[in-house]
Amino acid sequence: MSHWAQMEERGIIWGMQALLKVYLLFGRKVLQFFLYPVVSYYWLVNGKGRRASRQYLRRVSTFMPESKIDTGLLGSYRHFIGFANAIIDKLAAWSGAISLQDVDYHGREAIQRHIQQGEGVLILGSHLGNLEVGRVIAYLGNKVTVNVLVHTKHAEKFNKLLNRYAEAGSMNLIQVTEINAATAMLLQDKIEAGELVVIAADRTPINAGSRVAPARFLGKTALFPQGPFILAALLKCPVYTLFCLKRGGRYGIYFDPFSDGLSFPRKQRETMIRRCVQDYAERLQHYCLKEPLQWFNFYDFWTDEND
Repeated sequence: MSHWAQMEERGIIWGMQALLKVYLLFGRKVLQFFLYPVVSYYWLVNGKGRRASRQYLRRVSTFMPESKIDTGLLGSYRHFIGFANAIIDKLAAWSGAISLQDVDYHGREAIQRHIQQGEGVLILGSHLGNLEVGRVIAYLGNKVTVNVLVHTKHAEKFNKLLNRYAEAGSMNLIQVTEINAATAMLLQDKIEAGELVVIAADRTPINAGSRVAPARFLGKTALFPQGPFILAALLKCPVYTLFCLKRGGRYGIYFDPFSDGLSFPRKQRETMIRRCVQDYAERLQHYCLKEPLQWFNFYDFWTDEND
């Protein structure tokens, strides 16, 4: 199984740079005209991505037959188009074109209370929907810094590109390949300063020696990282999940409490971590089934074991 970090993420950077320039000069309607050639090319040359997309669509279809989701090549192409539209939403979010009036919040009050009390929060994100739209939380009430952990240099490069055009805000990108003691200490300082730390919890670590845990996801076993949950225990802070879905032209941001503070006693450590991973996988599944074409993990996600 190819690791997601080995995929040709840099292959879309040139296309996204061009799309960003078109978006800033001419707006979304004109950009849509250029969107399909770029996506079509990327879909044609990315055979692994196509196969992974269809694998995922088949899992959704098997798990939820009533969805009647297309599992063929056309369904995969639509999946890629959904990803491209999410990229446009990313551009809009970072350039300030998406305002608070475009967003419906669910569970925001709890996050605001933590911010007002000067209490930092760890937020478990994912590759479902558009996490970047959630950056508007940096402009709510008290000024709060949002620290986002990114795992590849290509992602950081792209986000730096977008950040040139962003409004003056408090978004801090931290590029990490693994969470070590130095990273944990840095993030502890962020939490103690009352800031938000966001980490995706649906991708296995880049470092092959890092720990993963199996969990049932859409009816089959998949591997999830243990790192975000171990980090939560180290930071000793409230933990929430964050999902941002686009429905009917509007964005819905869902904050759900995950834990008041995780703790893993030594004798029960492995069992409790696995339970946390499974709880997260079930929550991801719940939101994934609301908008299946908005989960953008174009690599072989499930294990090959017979279960």
